[in-house]
Amino acid sequence: MATTKKADEMYAQCTGNAVEALALWADANQKVLRELVDLSASTAKEGVRLYADLQSSAVEAVKGGQDLLLRWQGELGEIQKDPVAWYQKNLLDGLEAAQNAFKLLEGNAQAITHSAERLQASAEQAGKEIQQTFASLGTKVKTLYTPSAN
Repeated sequence: MATTKKADEMYAQCTGNAVEALALWADANQKVLRELVDLSASTAKEGVRLYADLQSSAVEAVKGGQDLLLRWQGELGEIQKDPVAWYQKNLLDGLEAAQNAFKLLEGNAQAITHSAERLQASAEQAGKEIQQTFASLGTKVKTLYTPSAN
């Protein structure tokens, strides 16, 4: 009878430990999933921010190109009056437009770099949180299955 009672107690203890371990794993999985969802959300947010920056830069570039073409079109009458001066002026305008285009490209490169840095920081933070979650889980499961000194 004592052996049966002791076996029942041991079975109940093992079952309780297993249930508690499953609860710990479920909690850890929930934390990891939350971190991954937060990382996905911040990645999507960063993607939208980068897209908006690149799109506004593209709109600015198109507007600058259109302004230059309209200015050249309006000055077509000046070709007949002084072709050398017209050529010189439009050459300078073209160089200025190229310079502006390179500035926009540089701005785009910087925006992409900053975006990648923010994504890297988010991923590192999520990785640290996930690592801490599993370290904590390991400690809790270890203490759960460590025999007590009775």
